[in-house]
Amino acid sequence: MKFPAQPKFTVLLALLFLSKPAPAHAGEPLELLKSAAERVIAVLKDPRLKAAEQKNQRVEQLKAIITPIFDYEEVARRTLAAHWRKRSAAEQEEFITLFRAFLEKIYSDRIGLYEGERVVFGRENVEQEYAEVESKVISLKNEESRMLYRLKRSDGKWKVYDAVVADISIVNNYRSQFDRVITKSSFEELKRMLREKAG
Repeated sequence: MKFPAQPKFTVLLALLFLSKPAPAHAGEPLELLKSAAERVIAVLKDPRLKAAEQKNQRVEQLKAIITPIFDYEEVARRTLAAHWRKRSAAEQEEFITLFRAFLEKIYSDRIGLYEGERVVFGRENVEQEYAEVESKVISLKNEESRMLYRLKRSDGKWKVYDAVVADISIVNNYRSQFDRVITKSSFEELKRMLREKAG
């Protein structure tokens, strides 16, 4: 069985935190993205890390910035949906690890595609423990791709758990793809495919 196509979101995942300065009155979610943006941009523009042999170091530095504010557990739980509740605690932990490795492999493979694109943040909407931040990616040709980031506050910390590009949500996209694999084959097959792609 062929692994499902990757959503357009994954191509832009490496640009997750590239931005112009946020408004002075920005709330916590927007400030979180702004703070990460400064560090991510520094890594992507660092001439010492652009050589091919420095790719691993470059990726590890980006992971150190992105991982603390990306909620892999929430993404994994939402993508499995009903299948999540059928898994044991050990299986859930294993899936989180596999899915995280899969996503990290995707954006690490695309780091080299960065060509100075910008992300301009727009409105921020916060409702209790959830928030959405609007943005748009602007290429050097001034082509725009709108993105919406979704965040959840857990244990007092805001973390990104979804992003929407061209009305396509990473969570919804993977949910339908993973459900199709599990339904037609098995959960074990899904794990095998994730291991293969993350390898």
